[in-house]
Amino acid sequence: MPYGTVNADLMTTSDGVSSSGLYGFKNRIINGAMVIDQRNAGASVTPTGNQFILDRWSAYITQSSKFSVQQNAGSVTPPAGFTKYLGVTSLSAYSIGAGDIFTIGQPIEGLNISDFGWGTATAATVTLSFWVRSSLTGTFGGSIINSAFNRSYPFSYTISAANTWEQKSIIIAGDTSGTWLTTNGVGLYLTIGLGVGSTYSGTAGSWSGSQYWSATGATSVVGTNGATFYITGVQLEKGSVATSFDYRPYGTELALCKRYYQIMQPGNGAVLNLISLYSTTHGESPFKFDTEMRSAPSLVATASQWSIGGSTASSIGINNVSSYVATVDFTATGFTAGQVGVIKATGAGSVIGFSSEL
Repeated sequence: MPYGTVNADLMTTSDGVSSSGLYGFKNRIINGAMVIDQRNAGASVTPTGNQFILDRWSAYITQSSKFSVQQNAGSVTPPAGFTKYLGVTSLSAYSIGAGDIFTIGQPIEGLNISDFGWGTATAATVTLSFWVRSSLTGTFGGSIINSAFNRSYPFSYTISAANTWEQKSIIIAGDTSGTWLTTNGVGLYLTIGLGVGSTYSGTAGSWSGSQYWSATGATSVVGTNGATFYITGVQLEKGSVATSFDYRPYGTELALCKRYYQIMQPGNGAVLNLISLYSTTHGESPFKFDTEMRSAPSLVATASQWSIGGSTASSIGINNVSSYVATVDFTATGFTAGQVGVIKATGAGSVIGFSSEL
């Protein structure tokens, strides 16, 4: 049977594995093992606003440059069974204000949690599990939040030993109230707190009609200069038991990430694509995405990283875009209308990205 094929005759166990050993989409977290990092290729980044970091993982912050994020920051040994982790390092001893929020997390597409049945009387219980390591000990927090930010479930967990990997699991009863999208919009937000003020912190362990990003009394990672917080093996699954991590083939995980963001980086001097030159200063180049994207994406690119016929592009834009294809428009000088040219990278870091992130 081909990978990913569903056979209705296969019996499944409580952890989502069939009697023949085939898994379905048990883990609703994408890139939970932190193996994909298209944007930064393992380099450190310091969030200056709300932005995506490792694939599918985002930072939500109310103050700029209070921590850095890097795949395998600090180069510690990951827990058994994992090769990568998301590492946070605090860059100062910041005193959290009541309205401050510092979190990392993942927005999960509604199509991927539609079977949870949240917002109905038959809302399913789910279990969140992960491996965590920090230089700090104590009570830490996070939350599950809906797209309208009017339903949330703050949760807490304890890190007992500094600089030691510990596995955590949190059982969350499904929410029978509120609106939880089952479209290609945000079905839910998972947040992991790094320091959240009192306005956005709530009592752990119950649903609330408020916008809470973490649990009251949780430790502030950004409150200690040089503090570290590492996490991997993040899994969100139906049921009241944390089962074994849903390892997916690397290519499958990458394709799941590319639904939301994909890049093209050919290398210094390499050809990116052909381009049709329709005037002396403009040309159009068609792109077909590796996978169908969640929605028509936006373009993430710097014009000066590309040249056509030896002329560096002065501007770059996108048009005729759908979730499958797009036309990228380049402006430069010295074109001959009616000819076909090639787009070349001007440096090793030349990147064109397409984003349909939630």
